[in-house]
Amino acid sequence: MSVVIVILHILVCLALIGIVLLQAGKGADIGAAFGAGSSQTMFGTRGAATFLQKATVTAAVTFMVTSLALTFISNRSKTSSVVKQALPGAPPAPATPAPPGAPSAPATPGALPGLPATPSQSTPAAPGK
Repeated sequence: MSVVIVILHILVCLALIGIVLLQAGKGADIGAAFGAGSSQTMFGTRGAATFLQKATVTAAVTFMVTSLALTFISNRSKTSSVVKQALPGAPPAPATPAPPGAPSAPATPGALPGLPATPSQSTPAAPGK
């Protein structure tokens, strides 16, 4: 389904580019604002809407709809979040959160979780030696 929408989206995009490039510029109509030409008409000398203007609106609406459809399809296919994935080599996250008031620091000062303990941390020194 998404392949069909992508193909339609690309075709509408190319059609929209072509239709806009075929239209004549409206730079000459600025003179009507200052009293030149047929400024008494409501829509100017070109009429309410030409075929190219209607085709532009239709192509633009179709382009927006296919863009939204592709956005929804791409978001629906994702099942997990990148945030929930652990880094390689990192200790696994705890299954349940620690209760309030529980110590969050390691029991041995200077020990980091996931790293091997150094000899000075693994065995305490005997007093007097």
